[in-house]
Amino acid sequence: MLDESLLDTPEGLAEADRRGLLRGAAEAGARVRTAARHAAEAGVGRLEPDGRPRAVLIAGPGAAATHTADLLGILAGPGSPVTRLAPTGVAPAAGALRWELPGWAGSVDLLLIATPDGTEPSLSLLAEQAYRRGCSVVAVAPAHTPLAEAIAAAHGLFVPMATAPYDHEEPLAASSPGVFWALLTPLLALLDRVGLVTAPPDALEKVADRLDHIAESCGPAIVTYSNPAKTLAAELADALPVVWTEGASAGPAGRRFAAALAELAGRPALVAELPEALAAHSALLAGPLAASADPDDFFRDRVEETPALHARVVLLRDRPISALTAAPTARDLALSHDTPISEIEPEDGGDLETLAELIAVTDFAAVYLALASRA
Repeated sequence: MLDESLLDTPEGLAEADRRGLLRGAAEAGARVRTAARHAAEAGVGRLEPDGRPRAVLIAGPGAAATHTADLLGILAGPGSPVTRLAPTGVAPAAGALRWELPGWAGSVDLLLIATPDGTEPSLSLLAEQAYRRGCSVVAVAPAHTPLAEAIAAAHGLFVPMATAPYDHEEPLAASSPGVFWALLTPLLALLDRVGLVTAPPDALEKVADRLDHIAESCGPAIVTYSNPAKTLAAELADALPVVWTEGASAGPAGRRFAAALAELAGRPALVAELPEALAAHSALLAGPLAASADPDDFFRDRVEETPALHARVVLLRDRPISALTAAPTARDLALSHDTPISEIEPEDGGDLETLAELIAVTDFAAVYLALASRA
């Protein structure tokens, strides 16, 4: 059960935030600026690449690396050369995961390693393997770790991960907002230099400004009725989130939101992109998870009986409403089955800014749901 009173108690939220999740979300803008500075100091801006790489391979553990690869692939556009190297192994532990380069990887390819740990033996071996194959190697990880030494030995580029003091107090959650932006930002700067994405320094500064703006409007001191993230968390208290996205950039935000709900709040969620989502989830909304499936639900004694789990649609859009949109049909489908719908649409801005806003609001919502559910 969600303790909605805790949402409007900043002191209580801070006490419950043992993993620094709320602080990570609030300081996302600062992380972007620090990470951009680390990238500049590491020499990303001085690189002189010999054209675009044939393939960009991304390796790293957990949700942060997965979401980073997902987002970079979308930003790189159709025919993107970005590929995530999925690990194998018997457990999600530093010594149990294994990464291997594809057999075709060679001197015209680029390997990116992103990890909030840096002690994974297999990532160090992967950097060595890339060096033998002639691949260029860039890594973002905590400083003074075995991976940093391996990158130096492989004559690669190492960018120290932007960390905060509280990162070392508890094990880092892979879906933590602070971890995500600390890993993503240097890779954005690098791929901008390579020519795969458009993320110049001024664009990254605008991203940081947008994240600061969201931190102000979604922060713990802002009451629920005027706080979009707290409102969304309260709406999802006893619901199964059905996340629909519209627009290419909204896809990674929706997938990240579903993963964050699972890892941080322990809540399952479904995610799909419009217009395909309408066919994929129409049977679900017409089934027992729809509010209309229980006509007596309105009169149920909720004190004596646990509320039934019903779906709630969360629509994430990265563009203003235009003539070519599936949003009206999505609303009609949801409401025709008495399924409530929450909508999040960013303010105008560049692709990175609007994407950052969608990620930031949903990150805050996942964190509030996690903290208030465990009170």
